[in-house]
Amino acid sequence: MYPVSYEADYPGGGRNRLTTFFRYIVAIPWLIVAGLYGFVASIAVIVAWFALVFTGKYPEGIYNFVAGYIRMISRVNGFYYLATDEWPPFNGDENPSYPVRVGIPPPKPEYSRAKAGFRLIIGIPVMLLAFVQSLIAQVIALIGWFAILFTGELSEGLFEPLRSALAYNARASAYFGLLTEDYPPFSLEQGSASAAGQQPPAPAAPPPPPPDPGTRR
Repeated sequence: MYPVSYEADYPGGGRNRLTTFFRYIVAIPWLIVAGLYGFVASIAVIVAWFALVFTGKYPEGIYNFVAGYIRMISRVNGFYYLATDEWPPFNGDENPSYPVRVGIPPPKPEYSRAKAGFRLIIGIPVMLLAFVQSLIAQVIALIGWFAILFTGELSEGLFEPLRSALAYNARASAYFGLLTEDYPPFSLEQGSASAAGQQPPAPAAPPPPPPDPGTRR
């Protein structure tokens, strides 16, 4: 399972047409806060990069600050791209009751200095995929905007690829925030242990022991 988890609850029907119609206006305060938060988080990531390259350790205070930004921007993106109608909190604290949730584990005792040092180079494929996923999210949000206005609902057929695109971008942000060294999985299901509600298959039972030669007649 990928270390950074992403969950988004399907909102079902009865969507708020009014806030959907004005979504790109009502989201402005959150976008401003996220922009300021992201600016400071970018500086924190630069400081963390030097710490990782020279010591192999991620300062816990900086780690928690960057993790908070990833949680906050993921909730804002979920709201902005119509995955939810609920107003996101203006902070990066964990909020299990919010429909969009990002789980980030505590920092590891030690990180690879090489992977941190060359992150922008080895992360080029992630950057390209994140750009594609952003385009997918924008197209789905545009279609979903009309769908919600006319039907009051975002169908699961639109919600699932939207959730997958937002999940990839959240994990890509964590990757470039140096919170994890692993490439983000391309799909949400690939990084979830509970994908489609399936559990790993149980190991096969061992074969029965051969009969004891002494019992043969």
